[in-house]
Amino acid sequence: MSLTAAASGFVVFLLSVQVIQGQNDWPVTYSSTEICALKGSTVDIRCTYRYPSRIYGRDTTVEKTSWFTKVNGNEFVDLRTDSEYSGRVQYHCDNNICTLRITDLRESDSAEYKFRFITNQPGGRYTGSPGVTLLVTDPGLQVLVSGTSWLSYWAKLKCQRGCHLPDHPSYVWYKNGQKIQTETSSSYSDYFYSADSYSCAVKGHEDSPSPSVCVFGQSCNRVTYTDRSICAFKGSSVDISSNYNSHKTIRSKFWFSPERSHQWQSPSQSEDLSEDFQYAGRVQVLETERGRSTLRITDLRESDSAQYHFKFTAGSFEWNSILPGTTLTVTDAPRVPSVSVSPSGEIVDNSTVTLTCSSDANPAANYTWYKENEDSPKASGQIFIITDFRPEHSGNYYCEAQNARGRHNSTLHLIAVAGNSTVMINIIRLTLVVVMPIPLLLFCLWMRKKKTLSSSTEPNEPTETMELQSVSDHINVSALNSVTAAQTEDTEEQEHLV
Repeated sequence: MSLTAAASGFVVFLLSVQVIQGQNDWPVTYSSTEICALKGSTVDIRCTYRYPSRIYGRDTTVEKTSWFTKVNGNEFVDLRTDSEYSGRVQYHCDNNICTLRITDLRESDSAEYKFRFITNQPGGRYTGSPGVTLLVTDPGLQVLVSGTSWLSYWAKLKCQRGCHLPDHPSYVWYKNGQKIQTETSSSYSDYFYSADSYSCAVKGHEDSPSPSVCVFGQSCNRVTYTDRSICAFKGSSVDISSNYNSHKTIRSKFWFSPERSHQWQSPSQSEDLSEDFQYAGRVQVLETERGRSTLRITDLRESDSAQYHFKFTAGSFEWNSILPGTTLTVTDAPRVPSVSVSPSGEIVDNSTVTLTCSSDANPAANYTWYKENEDSPKASGQIFIITDFRPEHSGNYYCEAQNARGRHNSTLHLIAVAGNSTVMINIIRLTLVVVMPIPLLLFCLWMRKKKTLSSSTEPNEPTETMELQSVSDHINVSALNSVTAAQTEDTEEQEHLV
């Protein structure tokens, strides 16, 4: 999945100046110091980091990466374990670049975000500080009316941003929910009729328009929705509400879904949900107060996931806006969780391995970790850390996400491979087995030769030659046996690792 800013909403960057934080050769570089984003949208916060590849003869490896905003005592609270961000946080870390993605932004997400990484080196824990300040605003855009004149119905409209943009974007203007093709600037001046409403959006982010406003008075034609998106469970009920008003007396009104209407039969005709057989007995429209309509859908099905709009007619006018309505998402229990492992790639024995599990669930899911063929759970919580990972830890691990609606699990396969330390130990052991007997045998040979020379006569010289040959053969055989034994033992160990 591509990690681009503002995947589902309007995101802007206040400052794009890079900031480098860290100690000596351990800096963290943030792509921006401040980010401004809209409530309900998605934001990417990105950084790069580096570290010495080797210290005092020891290769450096990154054992854990995390983002945080809170510190409890001496514990840095990983956002993946923070209940306030449950199901809304994703990490993508590769080639010393780490991106934090937060979806469905809330105003409470406004905070300073910092990146932290831990290595295998002594004291190798580093945090990029200061971090990135995120400001979540609602609303992000609004139409300001100025220079009004009741005599001429002249006015000036301005599309006001809650966040400042680094460039000069184009704008989209809407009159009664329909796009005005000729207007692309942030300001719009003209003669306006009191029945018409206007809204604006940044081009490319039309899914996050400003609320519609009346230029004169408050009785213009307009519809505003209480929620832009709602998530609900299969089998439950949901209320989707809108506020509306008209310049004239309303003749008819109803709710519809463009995605569910029989567009192939009559492309220009919206279908009243109360008359749709797919919603038969499950739809009710409530009018608890004047100018407010609520669509209630019961016994929800996953097929009900769609965007819902409110429509009315008043005299010859029909509100049939292209502006977004309320998007409903119906889910059947927690979704299948996703699992990740850090560090990625080969897992060297004796290293620290961090397993992370996440699932889009509401209410939030509880997480439990299991190892295949073992009955008792290994750990609970979104993060499972295995320290001193050894060959016997290899195998299939799976994470189970569970809430009141159900449960799902996902599996991860881990294998330990021999690291540099294991290879060095094998080399040293082989050296000791092969080389150490040689000086001992040479010493024995020298002592025997000395004794033979001191007591031998000439007829014994052939015997000495035979004895020397015998000792030499013994050395060769002993060394060969030692090498063979060491190789066999090393092979058996490698097979165990695999």
